[in-house]
Amino acid sequence: MLRALDAAHVRRWAVACVQSLDAHRESIDRINVFPVPDSDTGTNLLHTMRAALDALLRAPAPARTDAGAALTALARGALTGARGNSGVIASQFLRGAADALQQVSTITGTGLRAALAGAAERAGAALADPVPGTMISVLSAAAAAADAEPSDELADVVAAATAGAAAALEETPRQLAVLAEAGVVDAGGRGVVVMLDALVAVVTEQPAALAAAQRASRERVVAAHYTYTARESGSDEFAYEVMYLLENVAHDGDPISRLRDTLVGLGDCVSVVGDGAGLWTVHVHCNDIGAAIEVGVETGRPHQIRVARFADAPSAEASRFVKDRAVVVPARSTELADLLISEGVTVVRVDGPDTETAYRLLEVITGTGASHVSVLPADAGLMEVADEASIRAVAAGQDVVVVPCASPVQVLAAVAVHDPRRRAADDVVAMAEAAAATRRGEVVVSTEAAITWIGACAAGDVLGMADGEVVLIEPGPADVAALDRAACGVVERMLGMGGELVTALLGAGAPDELAGELTDYLRREHPETELVVYHGGQPDAVLILGVE
Repeated sequence: MLRALDAAHVRRWAVACVQSLDAHRESIDRINVFPVPDSDTGTNLLHTMRAALDALLRAPAPARTDAGAALTALARGALTGARGNSGVIASQFLRGAADALQQVSTITGTGLRAALAGAAERAGAALADPVPGTMISVLSAAAAAADAEPSDELADVVAAATAGAAAALEETPRQLAVLAEAGVVDAGGRGVVVMLDALVAVVTEQPAALAAAQRASRERVVAAHYTYTARESGSDEFAYEVMYLLENVAHDGDPISRLRDTLVGLGDCVSVVGDGAGLWTVHVHCNDIGAAIEVGVETGRPHQIRVARFADAPSAEASRFVKDRAVVVPARSTELADLLISEGVTVVRVDGPDTETAYRLLEVITGTGASHVSVLPADAGLMEVADEASIRAVAAGQDVVVVPCASPVQVLAAVAVHDPRRRAADDVVAMAEAAAATRRGEVVVSTEAAITWIGACAAGDVLGMADGEVVLIEPGPADVAALDRAACGVVERMLGMGGELVTALLGAGAPDELAGELTDYLRREHPETELVVYHGGQPDAVLILGVE
């Protein structure tokens, strides 16, 4: 459980938001009925947060050294990449949080409370005419709940904010008649709850992508009675959405207020918001496109102008993906790689957890051409590498989930249940559950004298390990007899908790007799247990064991 968020945790939250919004995008799009039923709120929030994450990843090192600076980079990226009303509000949510935490190195519970208050205030000021029952209502409720939480612990504050947001989301149909008629909650508000859920996952140190997949697999459709899927009608009065960025604004008088007032006279859903450094995002629903752009020209220099007609179906973008699903495993040995390739898995051979390995893994992930990629690191030391590569791939628009695995035997268990015919979220959950249910053991030879949980060992002693802890020590030398005793001892302890299948991976230094000795032992002591032996080729462990 985290006590504070540093810059790395802010980045992790941004990644978690992108992954969670991607998992929930379709369900949020389906319930989008206000202010315009254009079925794109989930998509707009996802695009906006991807732009925010990309800006953070590209920011110079000094801009990523503390939590406040990281939030500022996110806010600017969100502003420049904002899509739709919901994207504009999300950018102001981030800016308000960043303004409240300038030059703050870490975010505590007290800091988060201030950040949410600033975020709600800034988001509320983003629209010319905000109404209750929307994304802003949910943000305000989150801030109020955080302020009312008596504890200053980070986990308590974020839990209170998330609960407050969820409760406010349930109230939105009673605040907006159009939501009640459709039988849905507000789509933008649902996006806020998804983003706060992602923050909960980061603070509680849970794999955020896996948590999102689990929620998505349980939540088939948020709105059971509303299945609007096309941009068939815009506002009753206005047919177009106009957005652009604005720079070089004149300093005489109050040009931004004049711009906002003019846009209000042209249409609705008006927002004119800035980053505090001279860049503004302008959004309006209107009929006179030329007038909406002309007032921007009179105010400053508009660019990145985007116009969408609500009556048009969204144009199908050519996808860069050529298939739906792929499983990628970074592995240290050729034998394990060959074993996994035979199962239809994409494998990248790696030597160690370093920057070069992360980029090689990223190349393999993007090279699969799959829209959904599950990464199964073959040992605990590769988790950080897998996380770094997945962050880069997610920022580029690919859906990547790292399934926690601490051993090659857990990877094998996960691959065994992989089924590309399932929904992506369901498949990720199934693989994660299979990996978690596989207990792991190892037999290694100590390279130096050390103190373990069960006593001292000398160099050359044989260590038996279960789930990462030393459970027995066989004095050296590490001959066949000592290795056999250690292997049988570890299996006996692991089977003490039950199990029907034992998987054994022989290391590069394993004697030929070891597999036979283990087979005889299980046949004699546990005849009900099945044993499967593979040549894993791992250089560091004589034997790796898995029990399911």
